[in-house]
Amino acid sequence: MKLLDVVALTEDLPELGLYRGQVGTIVEEYEPEVFEVEFSDLTGKAYAVETLNASQLMTLYHQPIGGKTLLV
Repeated sequence: MKLLDVVALTEDLPELGLYRGQVGTIVEEYEPEVFEVEFSDLTGKAYAVETLNASQLMTLYHQPIGGKTLLV
């Protein structure tokens, strides 16, 4: 994971008001595997900024991974 990656939560964090599947953007890396993630609504307004471990996140991809392309 790196700065500006789009990520999703892999677990519920009800104490933070965040739940599995919510999508955010990495906006800072504090140390290896520890990131500040900004969660925004569809208009771009941030509703949460939290420091999370890589184990709580998964990177989302908007293109094929590993060079394979599916032609339809």
